[in-house]
Amino acid sequence: MKVYIRNKLLSLGGGSDVLDENQQPVFHVKGRAVSVTRVKYVCDMQGNRLFKIRNKWLNFFVHKAYIYDGTGTKIATVKDKWFNVHSEYFVTGYADEIKVQGKFFGLNCQILRNGDVIGTIRRQITFIRDAFELDAEPQDLPFLIALVIAIDNITDKKHD
Repeated sequence: MKVYIRNKLLSLGGGSDVLDENQQPVFHVKGRAVSVTRVKYVCDMQGNRLFKIRNKWLNFFVHKAYIYDGTGTKIATVKDKWFNVHSEYFVTGYADEIKVQGKFFGLNCQILRNGDVIGTIRRQITFIRDAFELDAEPQDLPFLIALVIAIDNITDKKHD
């Protein structure tokens, strides 16, 4: 299933729309208006929080973001490497080994779980806002949307 994650043009907290192939909303990403750690929430269409994403407060060489479940329990840490030649991101603390390889701000990258491809992220070319196409199985979508938001937070923090 393909979904499109598009940062809103006018959003104080950095929210995003998550649309299906028919341009119908399937998830909401809400951000806080004032947040040093770029806190964002992935919510279902009823407004229930599925995941919370936030950056690490201080980053020196390795940039990190944390993913929490709907109850506030940390379930994963997303990080890059200090010397990141291959533009890879790693997920630690999660039940499975998750790795994102390829240039996130290039045209596409793959999400691997235990060495198998479970999703593809393609950057949509826009000049006004960040937009991504995520292709994955429906049962994996909520977590993978949170993963895309976490990596986007990390790259935004690195470039600020």
